[in-house]
Amino acid sequence: MSTKLTSRGPTTTAIILDPSEKLRPEAVYAGKSESQFRDYSVDPSDPIKERVRKTYQNMHTYQTVDFVRSRMDYWLKFDKFRMTIKEALNKLNDLVDESDPDTSMPNIFHAFQTAESIRKAHPDLDWFHLTGLIHDLGKVMAFFGEPQWAVVGDTFPVGCAWADSIVYRDTSFDNNPDGQDKRFNTKYGMYKPKCGVNNLMMSWGHDEYLYRVLIHNKSTLPPEGLAMIRFHSFYPWHASGDYSHFCTDEDNENLKWIREMNAHDLYTKSENVPKIDELWPYYEKLIDKYIPGILEW
Repeated sequence: MSTKLTSRGPTTTAIILDPSEKLRPEAVYAGKSESQFRDYSVDPSDPIKERVRKTYQNMHTYQTVDFVRSRMDYWLKFDKFRMTIKEALNKLNDLVDESDPDTSMPNIFHAFQTAESIRKAHPDLDWFHLTGLIHDLGKVMAFFGEPQWAVVGDTFPVGCAWADSIVYRDTSFDNNPDGQDKRFNTKYGMYKPKCGVNNLMMSWGHDEYLYRVLIHNKSTLPPEGLAMIRFHSFYPWHASGDYSHFCTDEDNENLKWIREMNAHDLYTKSENVPKIDELWPYYEKLIDKYIPGILEW
């Protein structure tokens, strides 16, 4: 059964999709089967697997309620630097995501791979194309002093029990002090049932930061695009169905869009390099339409 998704934002085009259906193999899987993506098996002899494991080990040790509050206090003053969207994207030329087992290419290639896959599947949703292009832009924090374990990787709520589906859940949270804090280590922790995903305090990273930057700078991306940006790394929710006890009807509607975004985000990672110079003119027009000028970061 297909699900109709209708944008609530400035573009009201309806699209038909079913999140359980796979997109075109040549567009999504890039020559790899689904099981070859997100392989978090432990192998000390494999430098990439060890890089990924160590990044998550640090993340799950140090991402606490107090840590997230400190990073929000620091970053959400929006006084760190001023930069256009294009300038921020170009900085991703120099960033390799240490949490990603699927690619060791600079992140800007992934940005264009994602955007072009979305553009091919949904040619009339220009805001969706731009959302795919910029979804990882919050990773610019890594160039301004933030360690990658506080920038990249899957996100999860702090202040409540950690879900079993979190990557390396069984081995990486042992030294996180929130696990011994009765305020934070129960199913609901410091939250209420059905409080809404928007009201959860997520582990600090590029998703929440970029979402806040776009709100602060008055981007006109529709709510669906902003939800994709804010929660695209929240795999325990959108891929495994955990934390549903916090969800509202609005969250469940946004979840359909986030899952559609994920198909293009995850399964387009490959060594095929997009022709970025040829693509810039199209995306510069979208930047000018939805997120123009110099932004405060």
